[in-house]
Amino acid sequence: MRIAVDAMGGDYAPGEIVAGAVQAARGIDLASKIILVGDEAAVRRELAKCGSVPRKIEVLHASEAIGMAESPASAVRKKKDSSINRAIDLVKHGQADAFVSAGNTGAVVVSASLKLRTLDRVRRPAIATVMPTCEKPFVLIDAGANIDSDAALLAQFAVMGSVYSREILHNASPVVGLMSIGEEDTKGSEVTKEAFRILSGSKLNFRGNIEGHDLFEGDTDVVACDGFMGNVVLKTSESVSRAIVSLIKTEFSQNLSRKFGAMFLYGAIRKMKKKMDPELHGGAPLLGVNGVCIITHGASSWRAIYNAIRVACESIHQRLNVQIVEELKRNGF
Repeated sequence: MRIAVDAMGGDYAPGEIVAGAVQAARGIDLASKIILVGDEAAVRRELAKCGSVPRKIEVLHASEAIGMAESPASAVRKKKDSSINRAIDLVKHGQADAFVSAGNTGAVVVSASLKLRTLDRVRRPAIATVMPTCEKPFVLIDAGANIDSDAALLAQFAVMGSVYSREILHNASPVVGLMSIGEEDTKGSEVTKEAFRILSGSKLNFRGNIEGHDLFEGDTDVVACDGFMGNVVLKTSESVSRAIVSLIKTEFSQNLSRKFGAMFLYGAIRKMKKKMDPELHGGAPLLGVNGVCIITHGASSWRAIYNAIRVACESIHQRLNVQIVEELKRNGF
């Protein structure tokens, strides 16, 4: 499996990106080739720091990079030789099987949508973010690709998220919930009410509407919503997580007795932190495009890149896109 990696995307590029790709080349058997796309001189300097470089690693020069703050549509159009465009071109022309980037999310969505197009029966692609909880992770879809979505689109998101949960997170019959302001089918906007009706008649394991307080209780495997709501949920959850970590550090460092008590709790805290670590889940796939596309957080470390490449390989191996099309057909889309 050939994985094209945007070596210039992210806050810590190209160092962490290259390090993650090298570790993936060493540790992921399914990855037959990893193509690092970016400034060749900068990429090779980072490779030199990694010691012996596996033969699986190749470098493709791209003279431009799209910044995190740039306008996605404008940057994709103007910077044709950017690392994002060049890497997605590899997938488009069959020279790579998947694409991974920690770069500008909007630019990735625009470039992938324009160059790869959508799968048969898919109206619009959606970002599926894997959200960690103390029990098990759930898939939040859409997390920002589509600000406005009609009822049929929300139902398609639910189908795509369900397939991802089943094939990649290994939930045999994923429980699907529709994000709303009340559990009753009469609650919510006209769009969510209609989406409730569509999903109730689908072949999905649909539990009905869920509210914000249901998200992290571990009873739902897939949460369907529009990109506006999904992105708000995602960013709010990240903020709350950072606040809790900061609060714990502050409280445990108040005095010597608390510091001493923290020593006894270190193992439990470390285990809890590992369970809640989003980097272990391999980033957010852009589901619905005609290719495998994984988007990781801008602040991704080498571990996040490693796991994104791992998930990209699993998605290819599980024939994820074929499964999505078949499931959409099975549900009458």
